[in-house]
Amino acid sequence: MPETEPLSASAIPAWDHLEKLAAEAAEVAASLLRAESGTQLQISAKSSRTDLVTDMDVACEAAIVDFLTSHRPDDAVMGEEGTGRDGTSGVRWIIDPIDGTVNFVYGHVGFGVSVAAEADGQIVAGAVIDPVLGETFTAHRGGGARLNGRPIHVRPDGDPALALVATGFSYAHDRRPRQAEVLKELLPLIGDIRRVGGAAVDLCSVACGRVDAFFEVGLNPWDYAAGVLICEEAGAIVQDLSGGSPSSAFVFAAAPAVAETLLKLLQNAEADRL
Repeated sequence: MPETEPLSASAIPAWDHLEKLAAEAAEVAASLLRAESGTQLQISAKSSRTDLVTDMDVACEAAIVDFLTSHRPDDAVMGEEGTGRDGTSGVRWIIDPIDGTVNFVYGHVGFGVSVAAEADGQIVAGAVIDPVLGETFTAHRGGGARLNGRPIHVRPDGDPALALVATGFSYAHDRRPRQAEVLKELLPLIGDIRRVGGAAVDLCSVACGRVDAFFEVGLNPWDYAAGVLICEEAGAIVQDLSGGSPSSAFVFAAAPAVAETLLKLLQNAEADRL
């Protein structure tokens, strides 16, 4: 992710405070989504005809930004729906108002609100809320991960041959045949695949042990910023396919018991090749 201007450590607010703000900001949008459930949506397409955006995406992003700027007016902001503003505090908020908009449109589970705080180029706090299940996942760097305030951890053990692995598919239809090839190689060697439709919720599922691992290519920073931190703080191995930091090129998160084997399988399948 692009780095913010470095500041002294004393200039950055406590990370647990940023975690609290992230959760409160995400709840503003989650409450709006619950209140508007079942209402008529205005729907349009973005990068492809399956990459949907609704008036609720825009409204939720605006509500999150209003909340954050009312509390921290000097922070920078980057939102999926186009909000972008510079700041002077050394903190930048990375926002996905509805991660999994297609699920939201269809009334399907698996969408969430994601809010992360970045300081001096690293994600230091974040929250993901699943409005349907009423679950709030939070973390700050070095402070562990929580679900509705209770500590969570990745699965402590596991057999890669039985691993339950979550993934997602690109909105770009020309990339999907290649992604299908990867699954063709991977499926005979693991337990099963889960395709929920929201990267933020998928990453939180790794963090709380509902799946063993997650991988996806072509995500944007707002898709994975909060979820990656929550995974790390829950004990997951989080990286790209080459051992570097997760990025838009590739995001991998897994419980340590299965991570090494699954990484090798994905590397052999060239899962990051489009």
